[in-house]
Amino acid sequence: MHTLLITGPGGAGRTTVAAATALAAARDGRRVLLLSGDPGDPLAALVGAPVGESAEVVHGLRAVPVAGGFRVARVDSGEEFREEFVALQERGSALLGMLGARPLGAEELTELPGAEQFALLRALRRAAAAPATDLVVVDLPPLHQAVATLALPAQLRRYLARLLPAERQAARALRPVLAQLAGVPMPAQWLYEAAARWDEELAAVQAVVGADTTRVRLVAEPGPAAHAALRAGVLGLALHELGVADLVANRLVPRDCADPWAKSVAAQQLAFLEDWGQDVTTLELPHLGRDPQGPGDLAELTGPDTGPTLTPGSPGRRRPWPVEDRLAEDGVLVWAVRLPHARKSDLDLIRRGDELLLTAGPYRRIVPLPSALRRCTVSGAALADDVLRIRFTPDPGLWPRTS
Repeated sequence: MHTLLITGPGGAGRTTVAAATALAAARDGRRVLLLSGDPGDPLAALVGAPVGESAEVVHGLRAVPVAGGFRVARVDSGEEFREEFVALQERGSALLGMLGARPLGAEELTELPGAEQFALLRALRRAAAAPATDLVVVDLPPLHQAVATLALPAQLRRYLARLLPAERQAARALRPVLAQLAGVPMPAQWLYEAAARWDEELAAVQAVVGADTTRVRLVAEPGPAAHAALRAGVLGLALHELGVADLVANRLVPRDCADPWAKSVAAQQLAFLEDWGQDVTTLELPHLGRDPQGPGDLAELTGPDTGPTLTPGSPGRRRPWPVEDRLAEDGVLVWAVRLPHARKSDLDLIRRGDELLLTAGPYRRIVPLPSALRRCTVSGAALADDVLRIRFTPDPGLWPRTS
């Protein structure tokens, strides 16, 4: 099964492109599930009414068939939040009782900021396990928010490992003694069990996002604003080792139009396409002269090029950063970090123990060092041809000695 994540700058028409992509793939004979977490259900106006009365329920995900020959699943983040919060209260009922707290009822709960991202990630994991599915098309939030959402599983797993390390569970028999010595209650077992469950779920989502069968498709309405947003977004995706399969240039004005205003817009769009077409495969969708509404307009935007290319060698697959061995020539190991469209002023890096704190534009990632580099010191870095090459010099005190 393949996963196609679709995002782009806000207002670029990513939901329309997600629906057109699902329709094109379904016409090509694939069994497609289209997943969306947008409030207000904007997909309903594009894909039309459900076909039939029955809906398939997979791990709590309700998938409804539509006329285009694919299924649509909408994420209800409010319901997800209420269910998770009530379940958490039930598991911690003993502790809450000791504190004299009164549990909240489901009807009292309203979702907190960030609940949408968690709900979408859970739905993504469930969709990846959906039976009779060849392709999951995910209508992600706007690009900046999408990068943060896709990075969330790895970040949270790191926090859990630091704050509630699994090895501490082995000492639970000593907790009463430690509590008396420290004078404070030790974390309850249910907290460690909850952390283990969260880590397992986050690991499953992280596996889907980082799989070789997952691709990212960007959607943009060509222009200066889109150029700046895409440069930052592509840099953020690359920082988390997520490549871009292709770019859909949406709402293109006809280039042979006689109207002077339309002609200038078309020229600006063409300049954008020539610039970005050097780095990524670009697909073009015309401007319909109106906002797409209904299956008829959606079909008009769907052509043979709209469907995703998901062969094993297609662009956008995850490419880990290689470590180049230059010990014989220069006495260093070089970590090659690919960061498309990066500028020197965007970048910063700090070595902290066995981790590297990398900053690229508005994004930051804490990366565990490969084992060979942990025995080295950082001796320099340089950016050239969209690759940040970080030089590591072996530390004689840590590098294994040869007899």
